This record gives sequence, structure tokens and C-alpha cells, in this order.
Amino acid sequence: MDQFDIIIAGGGLSGLSLACHLARSPFAGRSILIVDASFKERADRTWAFWSNRPGAFDAAVSGSWNKMHFAGRDFQGVIDLGDYRYQVVQGIDFFKRVRAELAACPNIHFRHGRVEEIHDGPEVAQVIVDGLPISGRWVFDGRGQPKRPEASVGQTHSLNMHFFGWEIVTAEPVFDPGVATLMDFRVPQDGATRFFYLLPYSERKALVEFTIFSAAALPRSDYENGLHNYLTKTLGSGHYEIERRESGCLPLTDRPYPRRLGRRVMAIGLRGGRLKPSSGYAFTRIQRDSAAIAHSLSTRGHPFNVPIDPQRYRLSDSLLLEIMGEHGDEIESIFCALFKNNPGERIIRFLDQDAGLWEQLRIIPTLPPRLFIATLLRRAFRPVNNRPGKEPDHRNIAEEF
Repeated sequence: MDQFDIIIAGGGLSGLSLACHLARSPFAGRSILIVDASFKERADRTWAFWSNRPGAFDAAVSGSWNKMHFAGRDFQGVIDLGDYRYQVVQGIDFFKRVRAELAACPNIHFRHGRVEEIHDGPEVAQVIVDGLPISGRWVFDGRGQPKRPEASVGQTHSLNMHFFGWEIVTAEPVFDPGVATLMDFRVPQDGATRFFYLLPYSERKALVEFTIFSAAALPRSDYENGLHNYLTKTLGSGHYEIERRESGCLPLTDRPYPRRLGRRVMAIGLRGGRLKPSSGYAFTRIQRDSAAIAHSLSTRGHPFNVPIDPQRYRLSDSLLLEIMGEHGDEIESIFCALFKNNPGERIIRFLDQDAGLWEQLRIIPTLPPRLFIATLLRRAFRPVNNRPGKEPDHRNIAEEF
């Protein structure tokens, strides 16, 4: 039976990020196996994030902006991000660069195969790949979010973020390459949170996406008609050509996902709750988590000493998710107030969970209170057994290893 120090189930963003952080840490030199049924070879996804410092994968960044455009009924403007930059990484660039770096490490191995089961054990865990057992001292499960997550204590909220995008080239200059559009609400909300998102690579080339927070997806024709109307009527783009399409659905939930799945098994990525529940951002959260796991392994001898999301952010995410589910067409007013009444750097720190308690408290009075108060009152009068439960703190585990 094959045996490794580390087995990573899933060769997507979280699995490859963790492997890279391990390869660049004092844990380097240990044997690592990355297993995936289909390693990505197509340009089918884009990740974006904010940063005000050098990152682990800056070489894969294909676009960067220090100004963001926001458009809504009550406010429209360009926000200066100060020291922050909004950056984008094309999935195919990330996969190629990271796999090339890892392939140069003789102790890191790739294997095509379907992970059928993971069995925990006292000294090693066992991963069943296409019917064959492989042992690992530590196993990280990054196979995406579980389709049917185990029920948690109390009531939680779930919503899907559907997006459909085109990478286009216009016949005439249309875009300002120095300003990216984070949210453009100039579209009928129709009972759900809807906006456009635009990353301009030049005056004539951009990625534009139609994003909807709802339980069910729209027919493809609705997304395409919405994009066409936005480009031609709202932006006045005239003729354009579509070079690439991308689409997807991110399942957002405030349900706490357990990190520790056994004595030797840990969840990472979406399976480990690294997708931010209220926005769908994950890239930075996955990098921070990967660095924390590598540090824990190097200093503690186990991977579980990682930070958990502060309770105050979990509460704000949960409130916003519930409001989007109940009053999706009114979310625009919350974001209009956020961008109108706060400086850019404070907004970014809040959205990226970098804001301290005092800074977060300064944001609260700038938001319209009605929806938040109504949601809090509704929660207060729920039966006790329907209130959300508390996630266990996996940092405070006994030093077993």
C-alpha cells in the first residue's frame, strides 16, 4: 500500500494552494500526494480579491485596479481604494503556474483518480482512490462543498449565487481600464438581488458578469439578454464579440462547517467553510487558511490550530444572507449606503474581514436600520430550538500529537 505524509483530496484552488504553502514552509520535503479525477485545463473561472500587501500568487495576477465603480438608484460613484488593489486571477493561469511549481518538487506527486472514501485512523488515515487504498499521516479533504451537508443545531440560511459572464472585445473604446465595477444595480431586481460586475482589461476588452442571489437559476437566455442589454443600452458598447464564457453557482450558507473530520482528517476550501457566506469570495480566505495550516503543522505537529471567523462577522454574514433570502430586491439600499457613507479602505477591510471591532461598529450607523432591526426582532422571537447553534472552537484541542 502506498503511504504519504500528506494526502490532499482535490486538486482545485484549495488543494493546490495548500500544497504550495506546504512546499514553501518548513514542512517542505515531506511526501505529498494530490488526487483529483480531472485536473483543470480550461479557462472556465476567475477569482478576484482585495490586497494591500504582496501575496503568495502575485505572478498569476492578470488584472489589478485601485478604483472601484458602484452604481445604484441612491448613489453612484468611483471609490478610491487607497492602499488596496482589487486583483483578478484567471483560473487556468493559477493552475498552470502552481502545478509547474509543484511538479519541480520531487516529493510532491499528482494522481488522476476518483476519491471514493476517506477513513480516519489513530496513526494514519486511508483514502480509497478508484478502489485502491492509499495511506496518509494527514489527509485534507478539498473536494468542494458537500451536496448534502449534515444538519446543524438550530436554523441556518442558504442561498445560491448564480453568475453568468462574457469576456468580450468591443469595436470601439468603451471601458475605463483604471476602474473596475464591483456592483452595478441598474437592472430590475424582480424580487432577488441582481447586479452586474465588470473587470476592464483595456478600453475595448473586459469581463462582464450578471450575478443573481436566488434559490433557483434563470434560463440561460435571461442571463444573455441581461448582459446584452447592459452592454448596449446601459454602457452603450455598440458591437462586441464574445471571446469566452463562464458561469457557475456558489452555494452560500451560514451553516458552520466542521474543520476537523477525524483524528487525521481536516476539511479545506468550500468543504471547510472558506467561502464567505454573504459574498461568495474565497480566494484570500483560502490562502490565509492554507498558510495557517502549514504553520500549525510546522509548529504544533498537527494542522488544526487555525483561526476561526470572528463571531461578529459570522453574525453580519448571517443577517445579510437572511435579508437577501427574504428581501432580495432591497439589498441595493444597504450597499448604496455602505459605499456612499464610508471611505473605500474601510469598506474593503469590512468586506474582507480585516476591520477591527471599532471600525466595524463605525460602519453600522451608516447602514439603513429597518431591515436589520426587523431581522433581529424576528430572530429574537423564534423558538429557542430554532436558533442557530454555535460552532465548536477547533483551535483549543489537546496536544495529542
